[in-house]
Amino acid sequence: MPTPTAMPALSDFSPRTLLLALFAACTALLGFGLYLQHAVGLEPCPMCIMQRYAFVGVGLVALIGGLHGPRRTGTVVYGALIGSLALAGGSVAARQTWLQRSPPDLAECGPGLEYMLESFGLAQSLPMIFRGGGDCSVIDWTFLGLSLANWSLVTFAAVAAFALWLVVRGGR
Repeated sequence: MPTPTAMPALSDFSPRTLLLALFAACTALLGFGLYLQHAVGLEPCPMCIMQRYAFVGVGLVALIGGLHGPRRTGTVVYGALIGSLALAGGSVAARQTWLQRSPPDLAECGPGLEYMLESFGLAQSLPMIFRGGGDCSVIDWTFLGLSLANWSLVTFAAVAAFALWLVVRGGR
């Protein structure tokens, strides 16, 4: 009878493989979000759109890093970039989770127009303004008792932990 083999650890894989796997995961998550929007009919709110952009950013950095095949310094740089994007997306997801747990009397969806224009510029703000139509505090879909914002927060936390691991691993 064959003996069971141990499951490989993250350190058994190269940074290139791990970064390409992260890109594939981000692509799958974005595809699922588009499926929920276009096939199921769930309209994303402005905060959902901002989280999508963070996933796009994480995915693009992971793809570039995976194609680049980073060494020690590159692994640290890509890990830091991915970690900062995950923290940004996670903060939006945390805010939306808080709004869903304690909905305000008036719908409150993300930063105001003035802040968005100052922080992101017109070219980045327009898609956020015009594509998000839902109320950020409404829970339209759940899986295992968690809303999309909750799942997004969990995913961003996992990506941030992975990015921290990359930074620590790359520094050795």
